[in-house]
Amino acid sequence: MLLALALFSVCLFSVGHAQALSGNAKVSALFAFGDSILDTGNNNNLRTLIKCNFSPYGRDFAGGKATGRFGNGRVFSDLIAEGLGLKTLLPAYRDPNLSNNDLSTGVCFASGGSGLDERTATSQGVIWVTDQVKDFKEYVTKLNGVVGEQAKAVISNAVYLISAGNNDLAITFATGRAQSTISDYTDLMVTWTDNLFKSLYDTGARKFAVLGTLPLGCLPGARDAAGNLLKVCADPANQWADTFNKKLAAQLNNLGTTLPGAKFVYVDMYNSLLDLINNPQASGFINVADGCFMPTMSPLPCPDASRYVFWDIGHPSEKLYQTISPKIIEELKEKLA
Repeated sequence: MLLALALFSVCLFSVGHAQALSGNAKVSALFAFGDSILDTGNNNNLRTLIKCNFSPYGRDFAGGKATGRFGNGRVFSDLIAEGLGLKTLLPAYRDPNLSNNDLSTGVCFASGGSGLDERTATSQGVIWVTDQVKDFKEYVTKLNGVVGEQAKAVISNAVYLISAGNNDLAITFATGRAQSTISDYTDLMVTWTDNLFKSLYDTGARKFAVLGTLPLGCLPGARDAAGNLLKVCADPANQWADTFNKKLAAQLNNLGTTLPGAKFVYVDMYNSLLDLINNPQASGFINVADGCFMPTMSPLPCPDASRYVFWDIGHPSEKLYQTISPKIIEELKEKLA
């Protein structure tokens, strides 16, 4: 069922250095972990099909450059970094051109196609979140070499932005690989999320911004599933996402006692997107069912991606991120600064 969701992170077809912003940031850095919602190019040099470092991806990025971001321009992690007053672009940690100057204000460890379940990542040849934490520990060693004793303050005052779970539901669970009920599988997903938090906490992380999953049944790939001629949202996939999100949000409220000194903010991506999907005209969108770039329908992308909620079959457009991010950024400043 909903096998089209298995394409969630796939693009059917080198990140520039981050630019520092003026002003005093209330957080030291931003570190991103998880999937393609945040990935800024870590898959570029992997032996995987899950990469987007070619045209028309990046069409609306500065210089029209395909950087490996899963969209037409900047992605959510870039906008959060900018909103927190850090820099306009969050560089990928695995970018071979990464500068030491970028280390102290944050980097991205996320990998498109990844998830909490190891099977999700290994089936696609991408970086599992547990291995992303290994990259982070390697990063900490490098940071110590660059800033010395200041590294501890950078780590403890940074925001840790996490998006994981989309591909576990859309790929591993949807294709039957999980061999589990949705209740049992989402319980496992919450346990894996706890393990991710604890491993980062033990490395010094204290400020967590945790994204819920998207309304997976409303992605163009799910709407285009066989037999869905009216392109309505696929209720089962939305129910899976809603089940996980409710458990995740509840668990975040409990973690303050088990991880002393840690702060958690739940970022409601599900309803943020669903509100726009249900009332697109209010924000200037004209199409919520299709992606601007749908190679199964046309080899060319639409003329104006800013009128589309989605860029492709499974990823929001830059305009969508720009629309939902201001409110989220204000919440992060209020609760994590």
